Amino acid sequence: MDCIIRPESPDDYARVHDINKLAFETDSEAVLVDGLRQEAQHVISLVAVMGDEVVGHILFTPVAIGDTTPSPATMGLAPLAVHPEFQDHGVGGELVKAGLEACIAAKAEVVVTLGHPEYYSRFGFTPAVEEGISYVGSDYDAFFLIKELVAGTLEFFQGEVKYHRLIEEL
Repeated sequence: MDCIIRPESPDDYARVHDINKLAFETDSEAVLVDGLRQEAQHVISLVAVMGDEVVGHILFTPVAIGDTTPSPATMGLAPLAVHPEFQDHGVGGELVKAGLEACIAAKAEVVVTLGHPEYYSRFGFTPAVEEGISYVGSDYDAFFLIKELVAGTLEFFQGEVKYHRLIEEL
């Protein structure tokens, strides 16, 4: 069955909540997504649909890097969730690819994420620490990743990344 990626709509909210709740060990991410929808600006929120069922979700929100303020030019990918019955079928990868394309269309220059390096390296993410960018100390260095969407942009950023306060409080 084909997977279609499209922008999230209000009709998807309850299903996206359930997917995030099922995909993670707690309901923290589900509650986070609900809160970010209300509080964050310039959000990119996409869903994966198979048949007529929403089976996955990805969210990007503006982040601050170093002394910058949060901006649509610097986006953070979090969370990425796929319903357990549809995991390991390429849905997450399709969401990441479509999400990065949406970030480019929205004029984002850099995307960061906290995740598995083996997974995200397939999409061009590399360790952020190699670019002088970090997240909450060295414990996260191996898992905090960055992707430059506009060549040469990373030379203008240094320091620690700050996500929306709801992500920071998670």
